[in-house]
Amino acid sequence: MKRSSVFAAMLLAAAVAQAQAPQSEAAPAAPAAAPAEPVVVGSATPGPAAEQLIITDTKIGTGKEATVGATVFMHYSGWLYRPLAKNMHGKLFDSSIPRGEPLDFVLGAGRVIKGWDQGIRGMKVGGKRTLIIPSELAYGSRPSPGSNIPPNSALIFDVELVDVK
Repeated sequence: MKRSSVFAAMLLAAAVAQAQAPQSEAAPAAPAAAPAEPVVVGSATPGPAAEQLIITDTKIGTGKEATVGATVFMHYSGWLYRPLAKNMHGKLFDSSIPRGEPLDFVLGAGRVIKGWDQGIRGMKVGGKRTLIIPSELAYGSRPSPGSNIPPNSALIFDVELVDVK
């Protein structure tokens, strides 16, 4: 029997058993339970909601600190944020790593999305972070041209601070 047929048979048997179980009219109604989080086969638990910027240091750097007004040099990979996907990483939409050239910008000058201006601050050279960025701190309702990022998308970036000048 195919695996899907076995699964369907198990579901059917459980439904029949539940329908045949005696129902007590005198039993008090159980309080309504909160709806369960959606779970996708192959995933563990849902990730955090992307309602605010979430910063996770994966490696603490020891070099110069990224401060507002400094030019920072970053390697990055950016994905659509999908809380139930492996490591919450959906479709990859851009990365500086294959190009071998870090992105440089003046921190806090508004040259990058707000989630980056906020999420990079305080990093030290050699440090790595994962940034979960809500839509309003990313591209909002206006998708980035040519990026394949749908409107109102939360994003997740793995970033590494290469240098600060």
